[in-house]
Amino acid sequence: MNKPLSLRQNLLPQMIRNSEAAWARHNYEQAIEILEQAGRLAPNEPHIWLYLGRCHGMRYDYVAAERYFEKAVRVEGWKTESFLKAGRYCLSFRGYEMAARLFERALKRDEKANEILVELARIYLRQGRLHDATGLLDRASQLNHDFTPMLLVRARLHRLAGQLEEAEKILRSFVTRPEANGWVRAEGWYELGSTLDRQGRYDEAMKAFLEAKSVKLPVTAPPGINSRTAEAGMKQMVDFLSTGAMQHWREPDGASPQRRLALLCGHPRSGTTLLEQVLDSHPEIVSAEETQIFYEEAFVPFTRGLSPESISLMPILESVSPERLRRAREDYFGCIERFIGQAVGARLLIDKNPSLTSLLPAFIRVFPEARFLIAIRDPRDVCLSCFMQPLFPTTPSSSTYSSLEAAAAEYTSIMGLWQALKPHMPCPFLEVRYEEVTNNLEPVARRTLEFLGVPWDKRVLTFQQHTRKLVRSPTYGDVKKPISRGAIGRWRHYQKYFEPHLEKLEPFVKAFGYG
Repeated sequence: MNKPLSLRQNLLPQMIRNSEAAWARHNYEQAIEILEQAGRLAPNEPHIWLYLGRCHGMRYDYVAAERYFEKAVRVEGWKTESFLKAGRYCLSFRGYEMAARLFERALKRDEKANEILVELARIYLRQGRLHDATGLLDRASQLNHDFTPMLLVRARLHRLAGQLEEAEKILRSFVTRPEANGWVRAEGWYELGSTLDRQGRYDEAMKAFLEAKSVKLPVTAPPGINSRTAEAGMKQMVDFLSTGAMQHWREPDGASPQRRLALLCGHPRSGTTLLEQVLDSHPEIVSAEETQIFYEEAFVPFTRGLSPESISLMPILESVSPERLRRAREDYFGCIERFIGQAVGARLLIDKNPSLTSLLPAFIRVFPEARFLIAIRDPRDVCLSCFMQPLFPTTPSSSTYSSLEAAAAEYTSIMGLWQALKPHMPCPFLEVRYEEVTNNLEPVARRTLEFLGVPWDKRVLTFQQHTRKLVRSPTYGDVKKPISRGAIGRWRHYQKYFEPHLEKLEPFVKAFGYG
């Protein structure tokens, strides 16, 4: 009679730890298999089904993810808290539509679920449903007018609507509360900084951004690939490139079909979201936005079985077998199609992914037929934008934007790598300037489409009307707005803060023509 209790107390926790360990080794299939075994042993444990839903969501199998979340909620008796946990797991892999469906169902059962009202309002803001978000926030305010997550979202709503004084008043009402949740306070200070910046109160804005960064938050996600790859392998990569060895990577193997594919990269905050939205409005183009698919499906399998200390990018790429390359291509496109929820077919796929700038050689190795769009923007504006942008969850990579000094160092690392790689690029590439896109879109769009081998379509000039998908980038609030030139030269408002770091950025300012 004690066997089920013994399983729950001993075997299940160990199985979950084993699953987590397999996931950390990027052995996703094994991690999921262990959890499924645990579910068979203890079918009434909702957290197992929640973990399975999250795992499948992170593997872009959204149908399976939603099925397991449904099971978790049902096993736990349709409680409001169950819907909230499942929805937040969806948000962890940016499954906003799935989370909205869960939250909407929860509100039908419990109209006074304050946390769910606020979480759903956040999603509606991202979807551009400002009126619906306002209604939810009004309901939440009636339940608790001082609920700080509600105040944060309401302030953001005011900022997006241009009601800056109202936003500032709300934000100042809670950002200094010591009892407020750390995440909410940090987001509040970032919101206040953006609000003050838009009012031209730049010294106050800088103070608010520094306050946001002073809030101690845990690092909750694994390292990004930018700084890790660029810092560890730049010299070795440059030495390898000088031999011209990448040229032979472009020779077709004849075993894999050629793909219509372009990588849109560059440094984060260089205008990649704007350019992607322009191109995605073309009927012959489909885009995927900032996923880890290439890294997880193509690059990581090349390194499996190697210790982190022995991973050296270029020798690994040089020695990878044709069979592994073929498998990487197939797995990549399979995951991409699950992520976008449709077949790519004969259309051109654009992978918008600044984080892959440091893995350009790997992308060339796997897809030698690819073309490359490199987003370029004034380095000083890029660093300021990175510094000002709230990046949650906090990662070692996003933590490099904790100061202007750190942001400048990161920029020189990533774009220094591009500068070193550029003379040796065996594939076609085009640098696209953010300032040119915002100042005169049509000639830039024509040039870019011609480079991509796609016919002209005037819909790209009115891309805001043809946006077909939810934007996952932090700049989602600007997508539906007319193109603004207000961010050009913004760094000059903060020039005195930039002075100690301008020398480091100066070579890139000159190289990219911003001197």
